Amino acid sequence: MASTIPDPQPGTGAPRGEAPPPRTASDRASRVEAHGIDHIPEHERHGRPRQLFSVWAAANVNYLNLVTGGALVLMGLTPWQALAVIVVGNLFWLLTGLLSVSGPAAGAPSEVITRAMYGVRGNRVNNAIVGWLISVCYFALNLAAAATAAFALVDMTGITVNTGVKVVVVIVVAALTLTIGVYGHAMIMKLYLPITLTLTAAFAVVAVGVLGHADFSYVPAQPLTGHELWAVLVAGVTLIGSGPLSYTTSADFSRYLPRTTSAKAIVGWTALGGFLPGVVVCFLGALAATAVDMTDPQAGLRQILPGWFGPVLLLALVLGTVAINALTAYSAGLALQAVGIRIRRSRSVLADGTAAVALTLYGLLVSDFLDTVSNVLQLTVVLLGPAMAVYATDIALRRNRYDGRALMDETRDGPFWYTAGVNPAGALALAGGVVVAALSVDTLYAGPVARALGGIDLSLPAGMVVASALYAVLARGARAGAAAPSA
Repeated sequence: MASTIPDPQPGTGAPRGEAPPPRTASDRASRVEAHGIDHIPEHERHGRPRQLFSVWAAANVNYLNLVTGGALVLMGLTPWQALAVIVVGNLFWLLTGLLSVSGPAAGAPSEVITRAMYGVRGNRVNNAIVGWLISVCYFALNLAAAATAAFALVDMTGITVNTGVKVVVVIVVAALTLTIGVYGHAMIMKLYLPITLTLTAAFAVVAVGVLGHADFSYVPAQPLTGHELWAVLVAGVTLIGSGPLSYTTSADFSRYLPRTTSAKAIVGWTALGGFLPGVVVCFLGALAATAVDMTDPQAGLRQILPGWFGPVLLLALVLGTVAINALTAYSAGLALQAVGIRIRRSRSVLADGTAAVALTLYGLLVSDFLDTVSNVLQLTVVLLGPAMAVYATDIALRRNRYDGRALMDETRDGPFWYTAGVNPAGALALAGGVVVAALSVDTLYAGPVARALGGIDLSLPAGMVVASALYAVLARGARAGAAAPSA
C-alpha cells in the first residue's frame, strides 16, 4: 500500500481481469496531476525522451548559474581555469541522467525506487532528509534568487522596496512556481520547451554583452599557484557539481515514459539538457567577472548590457528560477508523501512551498545571499554525493530491473521490508559515505582530512567512492546470503 492519496481521477482504472483501457487524459496540462508516488500503469505511459532536454535546460538557464560562474573568478581562478572547473563539475549530469532511467523501468518516482536501497522505513528517513529537507532548502535558495531580481524590477517602477513589498514579491513568485508544481508532470512538459526558448533568447543578448567586454587574458592580482590553486580547483568542482548532484530525484520526470524507452536516450537527453546550459551560463558568469564586479551580479551586468535590456534580463532571471524551483517543489511534494504522510500530492507541494517561503524571507532579511549560496551548495554534497552514488550503484547492480508494483508494497511481508523495514546495505553505505565526506569537507568547517591536506576538500569524490564501494560489497553479500541454502 502506497502512502499517498491520489487526487480524483475518474474513469482511468480497469476492473481486475480486464484489459487496461486506452491511454487516458489523466496526465494533461489542464488538469492537476492525479498520480503521486503511486505506480504509473503502462497504458498511461507516453512521451519521448527528447522532451527531457527542455525540462533540464529550462532549469539551468538561470541566475544561480551566473552567480556560481562569477564566484569561481572571485575565488581567484582565471577564466580558462574556471571553464575547466565548470566542464568537470557539469559532467555529473551524466549521473543525473543515469538515475532517470529507473523511472520508466519502475513506473515510479525516485522517492519510491529508493525503497530498494534503504527499505520501506529506512527510505522514509532518507526522504525526510535527502528528499524533503534539502529540496525545501534549495527551493528557498532559488526563490531568494528570483526574489532579488524581482525586487530590482519593482524598484524600476518607482516603488520603494521595503520589507512589506519584499514579502509580497516573494509570495507572488512562490505562487507562480507552486502553480506549476501543483499541476504537475504534464504542465512541466508543456511549459518547459517555450521557457527554454525564451530564456535562450534572453541569455543570447547577455552573451553578446559579456563577450564584448570580457577580458579573456584576465589574471587575478594575486594568481593562485601550487597547493592553493588545487584547493580552489577542487572546491570549484564541488560547487558546480552540487547542482546536478541535487537531482537524486530525476526519475520523477521520466517515470511517465514507456517502459521500453531507450535507456541511452534517457541518459543522453537528460545529461545534455543539464550540461549544455550549465556550462554556457556558468562560463558567461565567469567571463562577466573579468569585466565587472560579480559580488553584485545584477548591478554588474547592467554596466555591460543595453539599458533597454535591464527589465528583460530581470524577467528572465525570475522565469529561470521559477522553472528550476517548480521541479524542486514537485519532487519535494513527492518526498513528503514518501515519508509516510497520507496527503494528496497537490497539497504536499503547497505545504513544501509554505516552508520554503519562510526560509526565503529569513535568508533575504538576515543573511548574505552570495555566502549562503556558496556555503549551502558545497555543504549539501556531504549528503547528496553519497546518496547519488548509492542510487547509481543499485541501478548498475540490478541492471535497472525494478518491479514498480512490488515497490508499492509497504507491508512486513513485502520484498523491500528487509530487516525491520531497513536495508542494512543501503543504510550503512550511505552513513559511511556521509562520514567520510564530512571528515574531508572544507566549507563551513574544515574536517580533519581537509586540514591534513592543507584545505583541499575531497568530500565529493571520497564520499561517493566510499558509499558506492560499500553498497556494492554489502548488497552483493546480502543477496549471496539470501541465496545460500539453510542448514
